[in-house]
Amino acid sequence: MEDEAIVDTLYSILRLNVEDHSSLAEVLVTEAWKRLERLSLPALSKFALCLYKQRRHCSPVTGKVAHIVDMKLDSIQDIRILSVLMISISDVISQRFRDRLLHKAGQLLEEKDEVHFNYAKRILRFLQNVKLRYHPLLEKCNKIFLKSASHLDIYSISLILGLYEQLGFDNAEFRLLAKQLLSENIDVYYDPETFAKLFFILGPMAGSKVRERLLVTAVHMAEEFSSHQVLVILKTMQKMKCRNSHLLKKMASVLHKHLDSYHVIQLVKLTQYLVVLRCHDLELFAKLKMLLLGFLKSSVIPADTAAIIRVLAMLPSFQVEEVIINKAAAVLPQCKLHHLNCIATALVKWNHYDQLHWQNSSELCVKLLQKLNDCGFQRLQKANNLNLLLEELTHVNGEWFEEVLSEETVAMCQRLIDQITWANVLELSFFLIKTNHRCPSLLDRIASVTVENIDKIHPFEIYFILFLFSALNYEPPANEEFFESCIQHLTSNLSCFGTHRLVLLGHVLAVAGYFPPVLMTRIFNVSFLSKLDAQLEVLPDILKQRVRLCLMKLNRAVCLECPEFHIPWFHEHYCQRVFCNSSSQINPLRQHVHRMLTEILGGSHYARMSVLTPYCYEIDFECVLDENKKPLSYVAQNTPLDDVEGIHLTRDIKDKGRKALPPGAQRIALEFLDSKAFSKDSHHLKGESALKKRHLEMLGYRVVQIPHFEWNSMVLSTKGEQLEYLRRHLYGIQ
Repeated sequence: MEDEAIVDTLYSILRLNVEDHSSLAEVLVTEAWKRLERLSLPALSKFALCLYKQRRHCSPVTGKVAHIVDMKLDSIQDIRILSVLMISISDVISQRFRDRLLHKAGQLLEEKDEVHFNYAKRILRFLQNVKLRYHPLLEKCNKIFLKSASHLDIYSISLILGLYEQLGFDNAEFRLLAKQLLSENIDVYYDPETFAKLFFILGPMAGSKVRERLLVTAVHMAEEFSSHQVLVILKTMQKMKCRNSHLLKKMASVLHKHLDSYHVIQLVKLTQYLVVLRCHDLELFAKLKMLLLGFLKSSVIPADTAAIIRVLAMLPSFQVEEVIINKAAAVLPQCKLHHLNCIATALVKWNHYDQLHWQNSSELCVKLLQKLNDCGFQRLQKANNLNLLLEELTHVNGEWFEEVLSEETVAMCQRLIDQITWANVLELSFFLIKTNHRCPSLLDRIASVTVENIDKIHPFEIYFILFLFSALNYEPPANEEFFESCIQHLTSNLSCFGTHRLVLLGHVLAVAGYFPPVLMTRIFNVSFLSKLDAQLEVLPDILKQRVRLCLMKLNRAVCLECPEFHIPWFHEHYCQRVFCNSSSQINPLRQHVHRMLTEILGGSHYARMSVLTPYCYEIDFECVLDENKKPLSYVAQNTPLDDVEGIHLTRDIKDKGRKALPPGAQRIALEFLDSKAFSKDSHHLKGESALKKRHLEMLGYRVVQIPHFEWNSMVLSTKGEQLEYLRRHLYGIQ
């Protein structure tokens, strides 16, 4: 047989899925293997796809195919052939080879005017296989999908959004397109398979009417859902924060017949969804507990063991069995930091809520936690590769890590500081953002590496690096050069950012005190804001609220710091809604301080609490001193006050009572700063708090900031000392 004929025959047999011919398939694979060097590139890609379908992902023959692709990569000019080969050999390639494939794929996508969206889907699958969020390729693929709108069906849209989710990539424009395409024909999807996909896509971004229709249909169709479709529905309900009791009960009742078909990780996810959605089916939870315990006893994979223990701790009224503690103890030496964190979180919760009921259980738990801490320290001490350490830290969070390993991890990153490169500054920035650590040596190194390699770092990654410096309010040695290089790179590549990402970028720069004109005029434009409004409708609620808040803060910053841009303040109504909907609780500290201010100033009418300034900053206390540092009464100024248990509180959005001060008088803003205003284990003010101080001073205030570490110190342990402290700060006495 001819070389191509062998590959074509193998491909046809696999497509027909004829089991009787499996022995023939083996013979054909062996024969094609012998002729690999002679196969043309189209035949090689077809053969590689056959191997992939046979799940020979890591077999020697796949390795041989990868070697040939490595040798012939420069001669491949067809993205269809390359995309098939990339998926097929993704499990047997080195990082260097992976990067060459990514570069080649980017070139071919750039050169072709028209690329079929199936090839772009394969590129996404490759990125998923190698677990890499590579923005240049993701953006190119996304543009292809947007151009191919008329060819996308529900299967393609579902697959693309699923891959985006796994890769941590989101594009509001594609979400909006998906919503428009599917909302028009919502009644067409009446079988369980396509409806589950429709629910997955539309559920999180549907309006109230469409959402209600989806929920009603899901209830009617519940009995027909397969085990996988039930998982999809519950996962989407969690995303939607939907606690529709009727649908939840239906899903729970259907689950009883599917439980035995789930593998361990599916059971873990299922349990998590049900707990978060507040399912009350105790019988279902009892079955889940038995299945999870069964998997735990037989588990030999540390990741699975940690995941099971983590989710068992989420179960309501769970009584911990000794076998769980013993299993945790046995697996600790093999655990990564993320797995240790899962187990520690469970142990602390069980011990705190007294869910350990056998003899000496608390003592055993404490010993296990100490062993767990030791394993964490030992794992860190053995780290000698920064890339591997950062990869391990990606999923680590929670109180145990913060309290036990956070500082040691930062110290280890400092010891590996010479390994910081342009390829890992993003991951290191993520870690420092997450842990809120202000480590000058690491931050300086990140800044210098970024400036030296600015053209190699994707603009979207630059955003997160700037976010780190802006949030921590840190200025590296060459601060101007660092920010200017980053801003120039960003403003030259604004097309890389989605509409809402531009708003977030603008806010990050504003906190750091930078207002690039090209970015500000781009954002504060009627057509841009109209587009933003449309895209906000399809974003997750948390992100939507964050973008709206950042737009308000950016609007405020531009009005105060860049009046030459002539951008109006248009967030008054937004602030009215936000502040009217927020509950103003007067906490004991505020009451205590107000009584002290009353004593210092000579009456309660000399100070206002919870004051809203122009441009809607809320400050803890406000008072006015004349030129002789005598307090001015708000009653004398006819300023409206609300009397809440003798405490004067104003939340007047427009601050109608704000009048011009007498000559020489000064308005004072007194602010109490909790630990969130400072970087971890530091007295250094973070970006947002520094920005607020800057803006209040622009509004004419003398700002007095009282840090928590001073107010709660032993030096101010008595009322007299606190009174003297407040008096000195109010009157500016050194």
